[in-house]
Amino acid sequence: MKKITILGGGTGSYLVISALKKHHVDLSAIVTMMDSGGSTGRLRDQLGVLPPGDLRQCLVALSDAPELWRKLFSYRFESGDFAGHSFGNIMISALEKVSKNYDEVLDELHYLMKCVGRVYPAALTNANIKVTYNTGRIVDSETLLDDPSPDGGNIVKAEAIPPTVANSASIKAIASADYIIAGPGDLYSSIISISLMEGIREAVKHSPAKFVYILNLMTKSSQTLNYTATDHIRDMATYFGRQPDICIVNSEPFDPEMLKQYVSHDESPVVNDLTSDSYSGKIISAPLLDKSAYISSNQVLASKFAHSIIRHDSVKLEAVLESILI
Repeated sequence: MKKITILGGGTGSYLVISALKKHHVDLSAIVTMMDSGGSTGRLRDQLGVLPPGDLRQCLVALSDAPELWRKLFSYRFESGDFAGHSFGNIMISALEKVSKNYDEVLDELHYLMKCVGRVYPAALTNANIKVTYNTGRIVDSETLLDDPSPDGGNIVKAEAIPPTVANSASIKAIASADYIIAGPGDLYSSIISISLMEGIREAVKHSPAKFVYILNLMTKSSQTLNYTATDHIRDMATYFGRQPDICIVNSEPFDPEMLKQYVSHDESPVVNDLTSDSYSGKIISAPLLDKSAYISSNQVLASKFAHSIIRHDSVKLEAVLESILI
């Protein structure tokens, strides 16, 4: 059975897990633990717990529990004192408070959700991502990396504050993998943030596994302003110590109307400028867009969907990953 280790945040990892879950593979997901916004950020600040959000999404993706449990873990309160919190985030935080260590938390969660794989936090202590831009601006919170860039700068340095040692179980999952898959997801806040945990970079660098990178569909102004595919590959190599062996790139044209939603954010499709001169790995180009979310039955753009709805289609992605891994 092939061992596959996925690196990323909750949404991107959820997509990859969903694409691979039904295949006969040994799945592990290593999630960033630097989330500081929304429900996760509030629980982290108020209770002193590890950020549960990305962990929760991967648990749901791996779950073979009855549908009710998956719905409960994903349910988000809309009013009252719990407004904005998801049930799953609260439960994970409560488990942390009553358990003797985080390994016990994870064991209980995997048992409860009947997971077909394993989720590992990248670290077992709280940390923040600190980035420095070429304009001199400094941001020291993952939440602020979601804000549009006010000065048109690009990141020149990323680090963990305070310096944080990686979870040893995550290191083992990387070392034993046949394939390591990174992305899709925000380049710095979801993917590179994992490499900032002491031990992760060296583990990926020296792993015999094939390193697969799923290139993002769109740039993000606060993290990858005007980035091309080559820029993404360069930063991945810088922080993980090696170029990805395989880069999966979308070839499907974007709906022009949908792209208008991104103009005000200074975001645009990632241009595939990879060539054999600039990239030594294998390039797999395929149609990967999920159009069901924003195209109505008569093929007219559903205007109610706004910025950041452009995403990968799990079925299309599954076909590509299957050709590589299975």
